[in-house]
Amino acid sequence: MTTPDHEHHPSTPDPAARDRVYRSPMGVLGGVALLAIVFWLGIDALVRGESRTQWLALAAMILIVPLASAFTLRPAVYANEERLRIRNPLRVIVLPWGQVASLRSAYSNEVVAKSGTKYQLWAIPVSLRARKKAAQRADRTAAETNAAGRGGGGRKGRGGRDFEGSFGAADADGGRTRAETDKVMDDLRELLERHGDDEPAQGEVTVRWAYEIVGPAVAGAVLLLILLAMG
Repeated sequence: MTTPDHEHHPSTPDPAARDRVYRSPMGVLGGVALLAIVFWLGIDALVRGESRTQWLALAAMILIVPLASAFTLRPAVYANEERLRIRNPLRVIVLPWGQVASLRSAYSNEVVAKSGTKYQLWAIPVSLRARKKAAQRADRTAAETNAAGRGGGGRKGRGGRDFEGSFGAADADGGRTRAETDKVMDDLRELLERHGDDEPAQGEVTVRWAYEIVGPAVAGAVLLLILLAMG
């Protein structure tokens, strides 16, 4: 879910604003598969189809390819000590930590600005199934830990120290094992807590539309409508 920023040069000191990058692996995988199907069908129609079929296939590809890329490959969240940058399908939102009021997780993950505006984190989707599995693992870990405690009071580590439970039991959320996207949200909350009041983390929220996605998609839609209207 997270990949480091590789643009750091070893000859310079570690930057204070080095990005952590979060993406949805399943979203990327699904996007690659979807685009492969679109290109396969589209190119086949362009090569084998008649004139009208070729134009319809071209218009459909101009419409579908940008939108499919936008909703699968494009979403990403970039976080560092100064700001949170959200690359959603059709917009890019930059929020300095000083402008972030909270990060919420319910049926979707979202950031709430101090102005009250909410922005969904498309790159960090909520999986209720993953949460359920994490809760089940936590329950099993707790049961095993309790059984081990009754049987011998825990394992002994170096120096005679007791090690009770496991990594999962010692995880965040009051000792419960966490789903992967919930762990990501914990990371972001930690950055907010640590740097929300820092001087470099102040500034204004900026929102930019992804015209590189919107432009081609609109052009493809207009062309497709014209071709369909012409019969």
